[in-house]
Formats: sequence, C-alpha cells, structure tokens
Amino acid sequence: MVNILLAGGVSMVVALLGTPLFARYLVRRRYGQFIHDDLTHHHYKRGKPTMGGVVILGATVAGYLVSHGLLLLADVSGLRPGLHDPLSPSAGLVLFLMLGLGLVGFLDDYTKVSRERSLGLTSRQKLAGQAVVTLMFALGALFVTDDAGRAPASTAISFIRDTGLDLAFAGPVLGVVLFVLWANLLITGASNGVNISDGLDGLAAGASVMVFGAYTLIALWQNNQSCAAVPGAACYEVPDALDLAVVACSVAGACFGFLWWNASPAQIIMGDTGSLSLGAGLAGMAILTRTELLLVVLGGLFVIITLSVIIQVASFRLRGKRVFRMAPLHHHFELLGWAEITIVIRFWIIAGICVAAGLGLFYAGWVVAL
Repeated sequence: MVNILLAGGVSMVVALLGTPLFARYLVRRRYGQFIHDDLTHHHYKRGKPTMGGVVILGATVAGYLVSHGLLLLADVSGLRPGLHDPLSPSAGLVLFLMLGLGLVGFLDDYTKVSRERSLGLTSRQKLAGQAVVTLMFALGALFVTDDAGRAPASTAISFIRDTGLDLAFAGPVLGVVLFVLWANLLITGASNGVNISDGLDGLAAGASVMVFGAYTLIALWQNNQSCAAVPGAACYEVPDALDLAVVACSVAGACFGFLWWNASPAQIIMGDTGSLSLGAGLAGMAILTRTELLLVVLGGLFVIITLSVIIQVASFRLRGKRVFRMAPLHHHFELLGWAEITIVIRFWIIAGICVAAGLGLFYAGWVVAL
C-alpha cells in the first residue's frame, strides 16, 4: 500500500510543478494549438501550449520509478526490510504501451504545430503506429513470464475475470493471432475514445483520474484476494496485481497534477500525446487485470462520446441528416448554449456514475463467486 501512495503522490507533485515549466517552454518555442475553422467558439484557445501529455507520461514514469527506488532504499538500509518488490513485467508492459502510443500522439502533435495546421498525422499513419505498438505489447503480454512462469495476460476474453470464451479454442497459434487482433481493437478503441473526448478543458483528464483510480482499487483488491494468498473459487489469477495498482495510481496522480493547469481556462492542452497514451493505459490495465469488457462500463463516458460520433456519421451517410448539432457530444451541448465548465462538470458526474457502476459490478462478481 505504501508504494501505491508514494507513486501517486510523487507523480502528482511532478506533474503539478512540471506542467507550468513545460508550458512556458512551449510558449517560447511557439508550439501552440490550432483549432478547426468550424469550432469558432474555441478560437480563443488558438495558440495555447499543447503536447502536455509529455508531462503526464514523465510524471507517471517518475512516480512509478521513484516509489520503487525509495522502497528499495528503505529495504537495503534496513529501515523497512522486505518492503520493496521488484519491477514487474506487467507494469513494464503498461508503461511501454503508454509511452509507445504517447510517441504516436507526439508525432501527431508535433506535425500540427510545426506545420501550423489543425491536421497532424493521417488516420492511416496513426493506425499503423498503434498497430505496431500493440503488436509488441500483445506478444509481450503472452510470452514474457515472471519468476513463477506466469504470463501477464491470457487468451481468454474477460469481464470481471477470465471467462470461458478462449481465443485459443482452435490451438495456440490461432489464439495468439486472435489475441493480437483483440488487443488491437481494445487499445485502438480506448485510445481513440479518450482522444475524441479531449475537446473541452479538463474533460479527458478529470474522467481519466476516476477510471485510473478505479483500476487502482481493482488491482489492489486482486492482490489482496490473489490465489496465492487466499485460494478458492473467488480468488484472482492476476500476476503482479500490486504493481499494476502502483502504475494506475501513478497515472491518476499525474492526471491530478496536470488537471490543476488544464482546468478551464486551460493553460496547457494535453494533445494527442496525452489522450492516446491515457487511452492505451486504460486498455493495458483492462487486459492485464483481466477486466477487458468491464472497461466499457468503467470508461462509459468515453464510450458515450465515441458513440455520438459513430451515430452522427452513420445518420448523415444513411439519411443525409445529423442527429446532433455537432459531434462529439460535448460540442453539441456547447452549440445549445451550455457553458464549457457546466458541460465538463456534468460529464464528470456521468464518468463518476460509470466508474461506480463498474466497481459495483466487479465487487458483485466477487461476491457471487464466493
């Protein structure tokens, strides 16, 4: 528990102190946000520093490594022997996934600011980058094992734990192929979902705090109810659950610190660097905690906003009519006259309800399994 609190506290402080420094650096370099012409109500944000996701990623890694370093120091010095746990493959995979998708987002952001336009990488380039990073993550999740010979992920589809639906139903080779495709769907969907939701000051960062906070609790619960500690029908076969909780809390802390400067009116925007990496982190946590389908509930706000875009596009192509004044959904409410801060707070409430529902389902599943 100490390492979880350390990671969250360190990452929050690093993001809180580092964000304004990075923002001033971006201003000096004239790296500012460019706005679509049809978003006239957002033109006041033109020139705002972007690529703030660099700070979120840096603070997350710092929180994770510093917490491990401090506990190792306490262990070696004899101050608190036995308190430190080694770095785990599962945590490393989630951090790799976040950094990989963060790099894709950074290239997109940098293309925008360097060419002074609102369009960065093409959709094909983004998907290609996401696919390469996902492939490496998926293979690592299946084949990198811990000291006990356990792989971080399994080929079974999971909800609140692994279900009987196994992608390796026709053999291990097909199972690996299907798992890579499944992981790509989850990671691409989650990263793009957070990316689409990052349209108002503080919206994506605030919602991400809640979902990563939920994954901190889920992973901590799985560690306390692990099959190694309490064998039984309700135990969890999740390797490195405690270290996954450290990662999740570190991301939540980084988002907290960043949100101080990103809240309306934002002094810096996370950009694709932040949104793609946060979405990837959520998908990585879902895959490695064996709660893949539960992410749909926990991240319900991101799902709703993404569905609004799908509905808008489908309706226009099939009927020639729009359902919303503008998609994504938060822009629809802006055009209805809602203040930006009102939309953000109400959407945070929706995000909180979704997280509460997801945690309730997770706990109910454990009770039923007893």
